[in-house]
Amino acid sequence: MAEAPLPAIRALPSWVLGRAAARGRALVADALAAEGMRMWHHVVLSAVRDLAPVAQADLGRGVGLDAKDLVGVLNDLQSAGFVLRAPDPKDRRKNAVSLTEDGARLLVRCEKAAREANDELLAPLSTTERDQFMGLLIRISGTVG
Repeated sequence: MAEAPLPAIRALPSWVLGRAAARGRALVADALAAEGMRMWHHVVLSAVRDLAPVAQADLGRGVGLDAKDLVGVLNDLQSAGFVLRAPDPKDRRKNAVSLTEDGARLLVRCEKAAREANDELLAPLSTTERDQFMGLLIRISGTVG
């Protein structure tokens, strides 16, 4: 059997991590699609739940999404009845976003689907290895757990 091409590239941690990330994104995207959702919709719903009522501009900065793209996601979520946009009580010139009851129920289903997809991704690892892996990922990603 021939050796896999690009052995020098395949030996790089960044390449392997990228492949694992791509697989994880695909698993989660498929799980969310079963709920009729896309990744950014899930991220925004989760942030709205955690921050609501949140100014639309603050929401975009908080999730790292361009304002134009955020408007599209919020339009989708609002037209489906999952979020509400109303004048911000702190500054009536801005919109504040909050979750509807339907949005909260959908988010619970999406979080379950995402957890199950991540369980599938990490299935080859023991519980101890999963904890260790997450700790290492957090350290190299520069994020806070």
